[in-house]
Formats: sequence, C-alpha cells, structure tokens
Amino acid sequence: MELELQDTGEGAEILGRQPVLAILTIEDDIQLFRGNRSNFADLIRIGREHGFLVYVITAKQLKLTQRQMNGFTYHDKTDTWIAHTFPSPDVVYNRIPLREDELQPAVRRKLEACLNHPHIHLFNPHFFNKWTLFKWLREAPTTRPYIPTTRRMISREALSDMMREHPYLYLKPVSGKAGKGIMTIKVRPEKTLPFRLQIQAKRKSIAYNCDTIGKLWARVKRESGGERYIAQQGIPLASFQTRRFDLRVLAQKNIRGQWDITGIGARVAGSLSITTHVPRGGSIEDPEKLLVSVFGQEEARKIYTRAKQAALVIAKQIERGAGMNHAEMSMDLGVDQTGNVWFFEANAKPMKFDEPEIRKQSLDRIFQYSRYLLRIGSKR
Repeated sequence: MELELQDTGEGAEILGRQPVLAILTIEDDIQLFRGNRSNFADLIRIGREHGFLVYVITAKQLKLTQRQMNGFTYHDKTDTWIAHTFPSPDVVYNRIPLREDELQPAVRRKLEACLNHPHIHLFNPHFFNKWTLFKWLREAPTTRPYIPTTRRMISREALSDMMREHPYLYLKPVSGKAGKGIMTIKVRPEKTLPFRLQIQAKRKSIAYNCDTIGKLWARVKRESGGERYIAQQGIPLASFQTRRFDLRVLAQKNIRGQWDITGIGARVAGSLSITTHVPRGGSIEDPEKLLVSVFGQEEARKIYTRAKQAALVIAKQIERGAGMNHAEMSMDLGVDQTGNVWFFEANAKPMKFDEPEIRKQSLDRIFQYSRYLLRIGSKR
C-alpha cells in the first residue's frame, strides 16, 4: 500500500456540509501515520455509505481552533493514501494504537482539549488500566459477581497470601494488550517442586517449576521486567476438545445512544498457549456451538443470554467509573465449568472482529452513534 502526498482537487465536495468524523492517530517518521490502515480504509468507505466525510488525522495535525486542517484519505482504485485539507471534525474517533503514544504529554493535552471542546465529540478518550477497571467493577453490586478476586502484585508476601487463597492464579500486566506478558501460577502441594509458573511466549508457553516461594517470586520479577502486574484468581474455564475457550463480546452504543451488544465471538486456546488470543495461537470458533457442546442446547441458550446481560451492565459501569463518554469496548468473558460468567478484561479500542456479520455492524454503529450525538447536539 503506497502513500501519496498530493491535492486531489476534490475540495468542493469535501467542504460540503456533511457530518465529519476524524480518525485520530499518531504521526510516524516513515509511514506518516500509525495504526491499522485496513481498518481506517474500511471506516472511510462505510462512513461514505452513511453520508459522513471520514479522514485520518494525527495528533499534531489536529488543530482545534482552525476550521480546516491537514489529514489523509484513502483512494480505493489506486490503493493509496492521499494527503489533503479537510474541514474540522464533528466527531474524533481515538484510534491511537499504542498506550505509550497516548501517554505523551502533547497527545494527552490534545485529547483533553477534545474532551473540553464545546462542539467536538471524542470517543474513546483513552486506553483502560486493568487495575482501575477491576476497582470500578468491584464498586457496583451489579458487576461485582462477575469479577474474579484481583489484587496488585506488589510483594512476595502479597503473592503468597493470594496463592493460599487461590492455588491457581493469572498474573497480568496492568497495561498489557493481546495476551502479552501473561503468566499463570499453579500450586501443587504434592509435588517436590510445588510451584509451577507458565509464561506466555509468542505462540506457546514456557514452564518453570520452583521449590520455594522465594525462587518463584525471583522468576516472576525477572519475567515482569519492572512492569506493574495484577494477580487474579484463575477460573477453571469450560473447554472444547480439552482446549479452554472464552467469549469475546463487542459492546457499542447504537443509534439511540444506548449500549447494545454488536456481537459475540469465541476464542479457543492454542494447545500450547495459556491464553485464547489468536496472535498467541488461539483460534476462532462459533460461541453457541462451543456452549452447546459443553452444556447442551437449553443451558447454552441461558448462558449466552447471561453473557450478553453481563456485558451490558459491565460496559455501563466502566463508563460510569471513567466519567467519560465511550462509544464502544470489547471484553473477554469466561464461562466456567459450571456455567458461571466471569469478566477478565476490556479493551477501549477493540481490534477488528473476524466474524463478517459482527465486523459490518461494528462499522455501521460507529456512524449510527455519531449521528445520534450530532442529533442531540449537547455533549454527553
């Protein structure tokens, strides 16, 4: 895919009065801007179907006091990205791809300015922090039942206390993404080396067996590389052909401005993986098929309904806790061997769902919700 720097001569059409959505990303010295270009191209194309002008803009290019600004659009026929001048946006869709980019002081100031702007609607304001998420969700009686025991991993003593309470733990980086850096601990008192630590590598896991908590802690600290971690109660997930699976739920706001479930997918763990993430060896499956295979038709239907209800109350509570407007979030929900639903994590910037029907509706809803925001006028 090439990038061209040129004026296309489409100014009259672009400067029309149609609603405008800008996809916000970060500049890049080599590619000019970062992010998932195929996703951005899809947004531009679907936006056009919904009557929107859509373009990509970097945090540096976004000048909130100007009526026109530079950005990029995609040209289907030539498969090129074209630099152009665009009108200021009505909606800014934050797709800055990396947490460290979003934390740059200049970028944070720009996002804050968007939030405080009287006319521009911003979503989604920032990445989630895992510890903060669980704090918000524990605060509400509606979401507390879905939350595994979760604590900060701050000392050997704290980890030891957690292992006494839960002999199976997941250790997750507070700012992790796509399964990177996840570890598990299993305590097996009958073994000579009772502490088994598994570390998620690219598409498989590496195991270490330790005879003392001191050695276990030293290995955990070495593998965590100074990052902040949480320790979480391990849930014995339902499995399909001996491989654990969980549910990936996409929650988005709809044309009425209300949270709705766009779709549910399922991810099955790879045979050598401790997570179900596809980049780590997981695979995509039909959630209803998996649930029926484990629980039978009737119980599977109830669990599927419970998962949707859980996702909706969780999305509402996360937004309430954040105190900021969100348009969408994906979340990982687990179903244990007895059919209970558990929340594992949420992503403020969902990756593309591979399921075609979920993917299409997810794109449509971005613009349906944008229309709702523009229709009501006031920011919320």
